[in-house]
Amino acid sequence: MSYAAPVADIRFALEACAGFWRVRDTGAFPDLDESLLEAILEGVGALAGDVLAPLNASGDREGVRLSNGRVFAPSGFAEAYAQFIAAGWQGITANPSHGGQGMPRALALAAHETIHAANMAFGLAPMLTLGAIEALEAHGTDAQKELYLPRLATGEWTGTMNLTEPQAGSDVGALQTRATPAADGSYRITGQKIFITWGDHDLAENIVHLVLARLPDAPAGSKGVSLFVVPKFLPTASGEIGPANAVRCLGVERKMGIHGSPTCTMGYEDATGWLVGGENEGLAMMFTMMNSARINVALQGVAVGEAAYQKTVAYAHERLQGRGEGATAKGASPISVHADVRRMLLTMRALVQAGRAICYAAGVETDLAYHARDEDARRVARARADLLVPIAKAWCTDRGVDVASLGVQVHGGMGFVEDGGAAQFYRDARIAPIYEGTNGIQAIDLINRKVAGDGGAAMRAMIAEARATAHAARESGRPRLLRIGARLAAGADTMDEATDWLLETIGASRRDALAGADTYLRLAGDMTGAMLTTRGLLNAAPDAADAQETSALFFAETILALAPSRLSALKLGADVLFDADLGDAAR
Repeated sequence: MSYAAPVADIRFALEACAGFWRVRDTGAFPDLDESLLEAILEGVGALAGDVLAPLNASGDREGVRLSNGRVFAPSGFAEAYAQFIAAGWQGITANPSHGGQGMPRALALAAHETIHAANMAFGLAPMLTLGAIEALEAHGTDAQKELYLPRLATGEWTGTMNLTEPQAGSDVGALQTRATPAADGSYRITGQKIFITWGDHDLAENIVHLVLARLPDAPAGSKGVSLFVVPKFLPTASGEIGPANAVRCLGVERKMGIHGSPTCTMGYEDATGWLVGGENEGLAMMFTMMNSARINVALQGVAVGEAAYQKTVAYAHERLQGRGEGATAKGASPISVHADVRRMLLTMRALVQAGRAICYAAGVETDLAYHARDEDARRVARARADLLVPIAKAWCTDRGVDVASLGVQVHGGMGFVEDGGAAQFYRDARIAPIYEGTNGIQAIDLINRKVAGDGGAAMRAMIAEARATAHAARESGRPRLLRIGARLAAGADTMDEATDWLLETIGASRRDALAGADTYLRLAGDMTGAMLTTRGLLNAAPDAADAQETSALFFAETILALAPSRLSALKLGADVLFDADLGDAAR
């Protein structure tokens, strides 16, 4: 697979759309400047294109191997991982006192996009480690931080997140893994976890599992969950590798995609672990990892979409078939000149562009929530970040699948056969809408907690921003921005009406509101993507804006223009869903 990091597109989304330099203005990142940003993006992008992308297809074909209780990654992955950690890319955001670079989360997102695009299966390993670093930095004891964080930040050790159990699924309150106190202050962890990404492997010398479990006297449900750090090998106080812990991989899943990433069933049999934070506070602490993971999974939708687009547009320029309208050269034309193929290619590009801006905006607002200079600014940023996370996770991953599917379509028959290469992107992308809380859960979270939870205040603020951006576009004097601004203004009005309906309905008929949750989130993503890309066109230098304007106009006229129909679907309510005969055994 050939992949080139789209540094110009990344910088447009990060700087012009998401307002990245507001993070520097907080004063929290004194070493951050444009040359450092460019160096990081170019450096990670080179590793992604030169080292990771060539392993994407071979890793997919070979898959992982479980032998004598040990999991082995595909050929070349261990060597690639060694290069990844030698360059210091794991610890971009980690505290410098633990060996990290101390850079903003938004910059890490931009850097790691190229890793996921080049090889999503590989990228899942450092993604989970990033979450483990954040959880321990926020909630670990000083001793835990001193022991684990320097080794996680360098990538010498990797991290995982152990939530799901066979009987529980997304219902974390139903988990049964037990934690029994031991005399030395540690705990003995017993239970089984499923779907543990990179739960075992041969890339790093140790794996640090963050495990949710119940103490003996814990209350029922999610309020009785605690978090434990359970390493694969028990380290000495100085961090040397000690004896194996009583944790092992019981099996690896045979999956639709991401074959190069081991998805493990993990068994804990009186394994030694240590409590992180307070008793019965595990779920809140795990959400530190979950929110980080949700933005990163959102970015996977964008990244795989970008990789699919790059391959597809190259194929469309090379594939000769039929004669394009107005073609003067003899013989067949590249399919890229046919109107319907161009429609698909531009749809792919427009969706990737909008999704990238949404993800980076979520990252910037998260940075500001921690580092803005005053409490009011931090509060406003936190409210915006909280609103953007479920939108980013669901909208970007759903659109990533759409983009990959269009890539298969443009390839035609070669897209449907594995040798064509387009199918892998579709298979890999399909897991992202399921990861870290399915997209239906994200939509419910958006309407219940993020919109109804504050009476619509955060959403109203974003709608107001969209209207202001639309006004600026119409006042710009640029013909295409005038058209984009008109569509954005109409989309903001539709989002406002949808929010009115939601707030009126959710108290009176929660079932009707839930029936429209996915549609509401889709509409929110369409408006947000258009708002951010329009802002980018207004903020960017002329050359950068010109390169993005056509796809932004296409997004406004073909995707955002559907807003009225989404409003109609939102207001349909639940009756048609529950009146339908779906062969329900019970209601």
